[in-house]
Amino acid sequence: MATVGRALLILAFGVAIYGIGASIYGGVKRRRAWTDSGRRAVYALAGTLTLTFAILEAAFLRSDFSYSLVASHSSTTTPTFYKATAAWSSQEGSLLLWVWLLSLWSSLVLYMTRRSLREIAPYAQAILLGFATFFLLLIVWRESPFTTLASVPSEGTGLNPLLRHPAMMFHPPALYSGYTLFSIPFAFAIGALISNRLGAEWIQGTRRFALAAWLFLGIGIVLGARWSYTELGWGGYWAWDPVENASLMPWLCGTAFIHSIMIQEKRGMLKVWNVSLVLATGTLAIMGTFLVRSGILDSIHAFGASTLGVPFLILIGAMILGSIGLVVYRRDSLRSEHSIDSLLSREAAFILQNILLVGLCFVIFWGTFFPLISEAVTGTKASVGPPWFDRYVTPIAFVLVALIGIGPLISWRRATAANLRRNFVFPIGAGVVTLIALLFVSGATEQPKALVFASLVAFVLAGVGQELFRGMRARQAMSSEIAPLALISLVRRNRRRYGGYTVHAGFAILLFGVAISSSFAHSKDVALRPGQSAKIDGFDVRYQRAYSRALPEKIVFGAVLDVSKQGKHVATLRTTRGFYPSQDPSLGILGRFFQGEAESEVGLRAGFGRDIWTVINPDLLPLQRIIDEGNRTFAAAMRTELANPRGPDQAGIDQLFALRDQAVAGLSRRWVERPWTADFRLIVSPMATWIWIGALITFCGGAIALWPAPATARRRVTATYAARLARDLART
Repeated sequence: MATVGRALLILAFGVAIYGIGASIYGGVKRRRAWTDSGRRAVYALAGTLTLTFAILEAAFLRSDFSYSLVASHSSTTTPTFYKATAAWSSQEGSLLLWVWLLSLWSSLVLYMTRRSLREIAPYAQAILLGFATFFLLLIVWRESPFTTLASVPSEGTGLNPLLRHPAMMFHPPALYSGYTLFSIPFAFAIGALISNRLGAEWIQGTRRFALAAWLFLGIGIVLGARWSYTELGWGGYWAWDPVENASLMPWLCGTAFIHSIMIQEKRGMLKVWNVSLVLATGTLAIMGTFLVRSGILDSIHAFGASTLGVPFLILIGAMILGSIGLVVYRRDSLRSEHSIDSLLSREAAFILQNILLVGLCFVIFWGTFFPLISEAVTGTKASVGPPWFDRYVTPIAFVLVALIGIGPLISWRRATAANLRRNFVFPIGAGVVTLIALLFVSGATEQPKALVFASLVAFVLAGVGQELFRGMRARQAMSSEIAPLALISLVRRNRRRYGGYTVHAGFAILLFGVAISSSFAHSKDVALRPGQSAKIDGFDVRYQRAYSRALPEKIVFGAVLDVSKQGKHVATLRTTRGFYPSQDPSLGILGRFFQGEAESEVGLRAGFGRDIWTVINPDLLPLQRIIDEGNRTFAAAMRTELANPRGPDQAGIDQLFALRDQAVAGLSRRWVERPWTADFRLIVSPMATWIWIGALITFCGGAIALWPAPATARRRVTATYAARLARDLART
C-alpha cells in the first residue's frame, strides 16, 4: 500500500498543476469551461488526498512497521486512540494533514461560490492550488510519509510521551484547519485584486470562512493552553513560546479583519486596510506553519531542525512581495467611498481596536523573532522572556477590553449625547461598583492592575447584558413571547450580531481569568516524604502515600496527597511521573526502563473559585545503585547465553527477559515499600477555571455567528440590500 500512497501523492501533484493552468487560462481568456475544469481539479485533489491520508492512517492503526514513519512514531503498545493521532505527530504526516485539510476547505468554498464571484474565482482557485502544489512538492520529494524500511522491525519506537494526551486528537487538526481556512480569504483577496473586483462581494463570499478560521484557530490555541496546563508539568497555560505566538498572530489579525469588514460592508470604507489585513493574516498563517518546521527558533512544539526552512521562506517572501505589489497597483480602486463622520462612532472604535490588535501582533512578532533580529544586528543571539511580553501586552490588553465593551454600545456614524447616556450609564456604573466592591476584598489592593481589569470586564458584561435585555424586551413587545423564548428568537434571527456579543462576553471572562489567576497565584516547590505536609495559601497539603505501576509501555511513580483547610478535607490529588523505555542500549538492560522519555500527570482540583494543582518529580537516585548492579548482572548473563558454543538457547534468553521484567516490577515496588523524599510543585491559582469557561462561551458565540441564518432572515437581508441598491440607483 505504500506504493499506492506514493502514486496517489504524485497523481495529486499532477492534478494540482493541471488545476492551476486550467484556472488561470479560464480567468485570462474568460473561458467558463476551463474555470469549471479547474474547480473540478480541486474536488479531485480532495478525493485523492482523502484516499492517501486513509492509507497512512490504516498503516498506523495496524502497526505496519514497514513504513519508516510508523516505526518511528508508534508501537504495538501504543493505545489505538493515540495510534490514530500519531499520523500527524511527525513532520511528514502533519504536512499531509495540512494539504488534505486545505483541499477539503477549498472544495467547500468553491462549491458554495460556483455560481458567484465568477471573475474572482479562477484566480482564487489558482492560489489555493498553488498552496497545495507547494506542500505536495515538499511531501513527494522531501518528506514522504510512505518511505519504507528494507528490514522491518518487530517493534516501533512509540509515540512521544508528551503527545499522549486527549488533546492530540483535536489540537493539531483545529490549528491546521484555522491556518488552511485563512488561506481561503487570502486567495479570494488576491483574486479580487487581480480581477479588479474590489467591492464587498469577495468579502461576503468568504466572510463565513474567515469566521470559521478564527473559530478553529482559537479552539486550537485554547486546547494547546489546556494541554500545557495539565500535561507539561510546569503549572502554566501560556509561555510565550515561538510556536504559541505563531498561532496567536494570525488569530489577532483575523480578529481585526472580522471587525473591520463590517465597516466596508456598511460604509464602503477601509478597503485598503481590509485587503491588507486579510493578506497579512494569510501570510502569518503560513509563517505559523513555517516556524513549526524550520527549526530556526527553539520551541518545545517544533519538529526540530529540518531542510524545509528555505522553501517556506521563498513562499513567504513571494506572498509578501506579491501582496504589496497588488495593493499598490490597485490603490486607485481601493479608495474609500466615505470617511468617518465622527470620532464618537462605532467606526472609530473599530478602527482603534484594529490598530491595537495589529499593534499587539507586531509586539508579539518582534519578541518572537528578536533572537534572529539581535543575531543579525549584533552577532549575538539574545531572546526575550515572558516578563518582556507582559510589559507591553498588558497595557494594550487593558484598552482592548475597554473597546470590546464600547464597540457594541456606541452608534454608527455619530453618537449623540442622548445615545451615550442611554447606552453607557448602566455599564459604567457596573464597572465602578465592581471596582469599589473589590477594594474591600482582603489582599485585592495588592494587585491594582487586576482590580482595574476586573472592573473593565464588569463593564463589558453589563453592556452585553443590557443589549440582550433590550432586544429581548423589544421582541416580547412584538410577539408576546415569554422571556426565554423571546431571547432565543432574537438570537436566532440575528445570529451574527448576538453571536458577536456572546464572543465579546466570553473573551472578557477569559481575560478576567488570565488576569486574576496570574496576579494572585501562589506557588511553592517542596520536598516531602509520606506523612509530611506543606502549607500554601491557607491550605494544608499532606503527602499520604506513594504508589507505582509497572505497565507494558511505561513505569509509573505516583503520589496521593490530601488537601485540607482549617481541618476540613478539600480534595484528594493524584499525580504521577511515567518513564518510557529508552531504545539506547548504553543505558543497560534495566536502566533503559528508568532513563527514557518521561511524562507528567498533574493532580488538579478545579473549582469556580480556585484551582489546586500539583505535580511530582520523583528522585530515582536511590534506585541507581541497584539498577547499575542489575545492568551488570543481566549483561553478564546475556553474554554467557550468546557465547554458548551450540548457539544461543532461546529458552534461556526468554527466561532472562522474564527475570528482567520481574526486576523492573520489583524496582518500581520499592517506591511504595520503602518510600523516600519526592519533589512536588504546588500551585493555588484563583479563578483559573474562568479561562476555560470564557473560552467555551467565546466559541459558542462564534458558532452562533457562523451558523446560517433562517430563510426568513436571509430574505429580509436580501430585501434590505435590494432597497439600498434601488436608492443608490435613484440618486444616479
